[in-house]
Amino acid sequence: MTAIILLIVVLLLSVAALVFWPWRDQRAADRDALNQTLYHSRLRELDDEPPEARQALALELQRSLLADIPARPAQAPAAVGRGTLLTGALLVAAVSVGLFLATNSLKAVGEWQAATRETPALVARVMDSHAAPLSVDELTRLGLGLRTRLQGEPHNRAGWAMLGRIGMVLNNADTATDAFKRAWQLDSQSIKARLDYAEVLVRSTQPEDNATGEQMLKEVAAQAPGNLRAPELLALSAFRQQRYPEAIAYWQALLLQLPTGDPRRAAVARGIQQARVDSGMDNAKLAVKITLSPATKKALPNKGILFISVTDGVSNVPVVVKKLPLGHFPLTITLDDADAMLPERGLGQVSQGIVKVHISRDGNAAVQPGDWTGERRFTSLNPASPVDVLVAPSPSGAG
Repeated sequence: MTAIILLIVVLLLSVAALVFWPWRDQRAADRDALNQTLYHSRLRELDDEPPEARQALALELQRSLLADIPARPAQAPAAVGRGTLLTGALLVAAVSVGLFLATNSLKAVGEWQAATRETPALVARVMDSHAAPLSVDELTRLGLGLRTRLQGEPHNRAGWAMLGRIGMVLNNADTATDAFKRAWQLDSQSIKARLDYAEVLVRSTQPEDNATGEQMLKEVAAQAPGNLRAPELLALSAFRQQRYPEAIAYWQALLLQLPTGDPRRAAVARGIQQARVDSGMDNAKLAVKITLSPATKKALPNKGILFISVTDGVSNVPVVVKKLPLGHFPLTITLDDADAMLPERGLGQVSQGIVKVHISRDGNAAVQPGDWTGERRFTSLNPASPVDVLVAPSPSGAG
């Protein structure tokens, strides 16, 4: 910046010299005019002298007064007034200063220098868990100062990682991607560096970035099965690309690893629910038509409780359960995700399974002697084609 200012000053001085240099001959021109006036005055005084003396004296006057006067050019250029020249010089100076003020970045340079000076203190605040969190403006200045520092410390992996996190907070994808990539290149075996870089890639709008990020996450998941961040990011990537069943599967696997009471469980459950809504899985319904065997009709009490449950055919844990008072049979019931045992695991995830019906005398969900049961396997969810279940006395008791 100093060099630019010096250059402008030199140019202004040069222009001023070009403008005012012609005035250097003004004093000489005034002296020549005075000599000519004196010469003609003295020449008139010699009119009374004899011709011989007059000629000699005239030659003497020419030598003393006119000898050093230069010959007049054939056509002298018109003189430019001093006011005009001064106005032009001032105009050049004003335009030069105006252009400099309009195009220079003195304010930005000042902010950059201030951010560079503040960087050590801001870094210390970031590293201090008891310090107040940085504001958005402070984070912006820290990012500017860090980037400047890293130009001189290109192998500072921790610095690049911090700049990447700042970029994420400020929603600056370019800064975050470049910084995390630099950190990963400096330590490609670090799981944390890989996860940081993979996260910005799966959040990118470029499909090739998403594919690269997912591949890195799968490698981390295989290398460190206990790492929870990898399946979380894989679920996020699948959800962003509308691969909802895949996202739900990743989130469900994550729920199995999260301890009870972990606050992340609620966020994962919300993600699963949103994926189910976006994919239309919440519209999954299963119609069940319940009929009674002749023996059941004769022994059925006036009061009792009807339980209808659905399992996936592999586990005995119900996916959905519906509890109703006894009514008139045959009876058709529609099950949906409102009857799910867990919000993150609904009927839409069961493509095939088993419908179980239990009529309890005393309202106990566990089958007791004297109760009535029935079950039927299904292979698809089709509300237009109810699953027929025949209820008969339970083998564990008499009807």
